[in-house]
Amino acid sequence: MFRVRRTGVVAAVLLAAVAGAPGPTQAQQEPAGSARPAGQVSAADAGSGLPKGWSVTGEGAARQLVWRSDEPVPVSDAGVAFYDGDRFLGRPAGTADGRSFRLALGTAPLANPTGLQARTGARRLDAAGAETGGSAGPAGPGAPPSIAARPPSPSPANSVDPGKPGHYRTATGDYDLPSVRLPGLARRVEMHAVVVAPTNAPGHRPLVLFLHGRHATCYSGHGHDTTGAWPCPTGTRSIPSYRGYLADQKLLASQGYTTVSIAANGINGQDYAAEDGGAQARSSLVRQHLARWAAWSAQPASAPPIVRRTAPADLARVLLVGHSRGGEGVNRAAMDSQYAAPADQDGYHGPVRWHIRGTVLIGPTLFGQNPAPDVPSATILPGCDGDVSDLQGEMYLDATRGVGSGTALHSAVYMVGADHNFFNSEWTPGQAQAPAEDDFWNGDTPDRVCSPGTATRLTARQQQTAGATYIAAAARLFVAGDDRVRPLLDGSGRRAPSAGPARVLTHAVGGRRTAAFLPDAQVSVDGGRLCEEVTEVVSAACLGSGRGVSPHFASWAASDEPGRHAVALRWTAAGSTVRVRRDRTVSLAGSQALALRLIVPPNSRDNRFDIRLTDTSGHRATLGQVRLDGLPGTDRTASYWGQEVRLPLTAAARAGVDPHRVKALEIVPRTRSGQAWLVDAWGWRAGTAPVRAADLVRVDLGRLTVDEGDAGVRTYHVPVRVTGHGSGTVRLFVADPDTGRTTSREVTVRPGGEVPDVAIEVRGNKRYGYDVAHDVFVKAVHGAVTGAFRGGVTARNDDAAPTVLVTPAAASATEGHSLTWHVKLSEPADAEIAADVVVLPVTSGAELSTTDVDPRWLTTYSAEAPLPSRPLSRLRGLSLYADIPPGRTSAEITVPVVADTLTEPAETVRMRLRVYEGEDGTRRNGPEFTGTVHDPA
Repeated sequence: MFRVRRTGVVAAVLLAAVAGAPGPTQAQQEPAGSARPAGQVSAADAGSGLPKGWSVTGEGAARQLVWRSDEPVPVSDAGVAFYDGDRFLGRPAGTADGRSFRLALGTAPLANPTGLQARTGARRLDAAGAETGGSAGPAGPGAPPSIAARPPSPSPANSVDPGKPGHYRTATGDYDLPSVRLPGLARRVEMHAVVVAPTNAPGHRPLVLFLHGRHATCYSGHGHDTTGAWPCPTGTRSIPSYRGYLADQKLLASQGYTTVSIAANGINGQDYAAEDGGAQARSSLVRQHLARWAAWSAQPASAPPIVRRTAPADLARVLLVGHSRGGEGVNRAAMDSQYAAPADQDGYHGPVRWHIRGTVLIGPTLFGQNPAPDVPSATILPGCDGDVSDLQGEMYLDATRGVGSGTALHSAVYMVGADHNFFNSEWTPGQAQAPAEDDFWNGDTPDRVCSPGTATRLTARQQQTAGATYIAAAARLFVAGDDRVRPLLDGSGRRAPSAGPARVLTHAVGGRRTAAFLPDAQVSVDGGRLCEEVTEVVSAACLGSGRGVSPHFASWAASDEPGRHAVALRWTAAGSTVRVRRDRTVSLAGSQALALRLIVPPNSRDNRFDIRLTDTSGHRATLGQVRLDGLPGTDRTASYWGQEVRLPLTAAARAGVDPHRVKALEIVPRTRSGQAWLVDAWGWRAGTAPVRAADLVRVDLGRLTVDEGDAGVRTYHVPVRVTGHGSGTVRLFVADPDTGRTTSREVTVRPGGEVPDVAIEVRGNKRYGYDVAHDVFVKAVHGAVTGAFRGGVTARNDDAAPTVLVTPAAASATEGHSLTWHVKLSEPADAEIAADVVVLPVTSGAELSTTDVDPRWLTTYSAEAPLPSRPLSRLRGLSLYADIPPGRTSAEITVPVVADTLTEPAETVRMRLRVYEGEDGTRRNGPEFTGTVHDPA
């Protein structure tokens, strides 16, 4: 078999743009290298039906889906995701060179092999200029598809505006410390940062630490050339991503905060293979810097000059700000500061001499869906995020419900018209030193909400100003304890004038809220349905495939995730009541209002609902009516987002409803038809609650890597570590490497108690193949946190790869015939043996040229025309691959030659086979071979 993988035609597009918007399903958060089931078809999914650049290799549990690009895929926070049509398959494991990506399939068939896609966000990586998503933009009753709803009247201004600069003078400077080693990373990581701090502020000042996200690491200064290498290769410079928050730092420093933004290119250049996407490494780096600041606070004379020049830091008042994967990193740092990580996984082993009061997370990832439940947070969700396009950062709220003490406020700040990159000026065109871009991918068709110049899209400056304002709001609430800024973050519907024209919506969980109606197994629904947020069963799903994207329904490691529900409403007549009841009574005693998070379809208008409460004695009260317009959205945005509405409980008191014994919540649509989703409902009180960190259990999974052996079956046990205090509940998910499906169970864990046992069977054989990963995942349910959320047992291939030989079948031919060689293996393998062919200049005589070969063959394998005639070795785009499928031992290479009427000397083509070895795609040179073409006798 000899075929082409001509994916290099998208190289120029890839280098110009990194990520797009979401397709109809969520893509970014699947752990690297695992797949979810792809549906059932009986047809084989390998062979000529696969798109160019794709192959299926291996057999049984070792079966893998492989996509290979001729050019490195640029670095992004979301990473690469594989799709089968609109069905999300998973996040593949990439290789160090950024060209090859492999996803374990097991025996799961592909439902639509011709529809395979590699994406980052919704941007196609395997086809030039292609866009994903084909549905019309989400719309509600009476709204045309894909038309953004008209902007509402501005919300009332808040009494305090945190975006106003303070009166302190500031100083700016860098420090550069010896690099550090972090577990799992082969090369040392820099300890470099920029400090902006007040010079005339009294006493010790709160410390705000910024951590940037995953971006290209180095640039050449020539055109758009960037790389993800580390250290930076000779002739390139490090991209100063850490300097991208200087405007935020200067605002905060003028208000009296000491700020530091740290560099993390050393992690970005090495986290491609990390099971957690680099979260633990980033946490270690953050705490390494905090430890230095604690030491400098105790011994000021040992501090760098910029630290000595400015106000000393108060390590008892620390705010962490993280962008994208930096958000997940600072979340893990907050968790690790409360509940210690396993020493062998952690890169900081000293004492915790700081207190993290809160986090700000900007367009963050949360691959583990494992937020720190008892650390207050504000998560900025960019409405036009083209990188982390499913807005999975919503899980920093939703995944805390019922886990910890519930006293920490967790806020979501939905910023209409903001993209992912522009929060960092070093990722912003026109401001950055290195090449930069708008991450929202326009493709061939402008987006009605997010393309630059639309009424809803923010400019870079507008976005940065709004971002700085809401970072300052979080600092003022979480660190300074100023409750007057809380209405900007907790769903109270107030705006900050300093944020300018940005339309910002917020909602929150925790704080002084009391759980009322949280859709779960203890809830029953009449007139609607209890839908599943993450499921393969379309009829049970809250949003079916192709219906749009909701940050609340962000998927995880499992294709079906028990315990995650919402209430789906669909009506065709006004007055159709949906009743939600719990199996126990609800207490709203002490609450001032009922707060609901309701999703209505994007672009829908004038959705109106009456809200009622009923107690166990039958007393009923209509609290009032709420009205909602859908967020501006298209099929490329994650706009199915819950808006917070509140109704005072005064009507319930007048009607005699017992606040201690509430039985049911009724939602009565007052529009003619439509649909909506209830995320949850809470009793609400004004004010900020004192944060009480619960004594939680911490669970971390490990991974065993074992040799598969030559025969027989061996049983291994997944390492599960339980630390912390008290007792908690987690859910364990075990993935079947053959089918990709997961099974799960809830288990109770306590330090010193019985550790959950996950047994894995490994079968031995004597044939070369790929490693087989038996993956296990863990998620907190109650009274627990999870650090290393993914582990398992990897059965390592321990058999040598077969020898690859090239033998001539017709290495000498006359014009009008073909040159042919056989590529042979010394023995069969259980994995595809992949190789490519490079044409080398001949050492003597005439070389076979572009006009000597079949023009159709030339166009197919190089996308170039025969004229002007030139030697084959000068073609940059010639892309030839010779792959031997599993179980077979040979392939054929053929170069068809055309006949002409010219009298010519013998012409030679000189080739070299290059063989790809192992799952990391390491390429080594194989044998050279030649062929000669003669004129007919």
